[in-house]
Amino acid sequence: MSERLRDQVAVVTGGGRGIGRAIALGLAAEGATVAVLARTRTELEAVVAAAEERGGAGLALVVDCMDGAALKAAVAEVGERFGRLDVLVNNVGGLVGEPARLAALDHDDELFERNLFLNLTTAYYATRAALPRMVERGYGRVVNIGSGYATHGGGTLGYSAGKHGLVGFTRALAYQVPTAVTVSLLWPTRGLVASTCAGGMPGGLGRLAAAAGGAAPLVGARATPAGDRFVPRPGPIWKYQ
Repeated sequence: MSERLRDQVAVVTGGGRGIGRAIALGLAAEGATVAVLARTRTELEAVVAAAEERGGAGLALVVDCMDGAALKAAVAEVGERFGRLDVLVNNVGGLVGEPARLAALDHDDELFERNLFLNLTTAYYATRAALPRMVERGYGRVVNIGSGYATHGGGTLGYSAGKHGLVGFTRALAYQVPTAVTVSLLWPTRGLVASTCAGGMPGGLGRLAAAAGGAAPLVGARATPAGDRFVPRPGPIWKYQ
């Protein structure tokens, strides 16, 4: 086990499966204590057990991330329990509803708003709860998990709009927090992972490992600039100090 993140506390939303699980285990392998948030207790407990096998420590918090107040309370609980919160990975996202109800001409209005909430607003609520601890300690890393649909056409309306919004959220937040808090967006490769399990596609485990590896440079104490990866200037979408 690496000691690079020893004593640090991280929160990963949607950490019970897929990319979130891979990132959580990657952080645990670096020595962090990782709190994973999601709805399914059995999945969360499996992640915690795997984190402990890697020499790290974990905490499973069952929460419906579609409930903004509950999400804020869960993130705040982590900070209160450990007295610090160093890393927040806003990973939770995906599709809400049957695809047939998400086509443009027949889109369900409520599902549009719920998809926006899952893919954008959850990041706001989790970040609002985490920032006070980070600012208080003078250190923090916020990593938002984006999507290729924020850079090209395709995808359902609510999902794509939410991921485009996450780009703007990342850019705006990066300019409004103290320099000791960095804000970045990790853009998984298109087709990176089946959402329910790594084995859902050939090479799935390797791709998940790549996601975890991609997050690692964004949470270290010596993160370095990666440049403007996704949108034209003004302003970088990646911010490091």
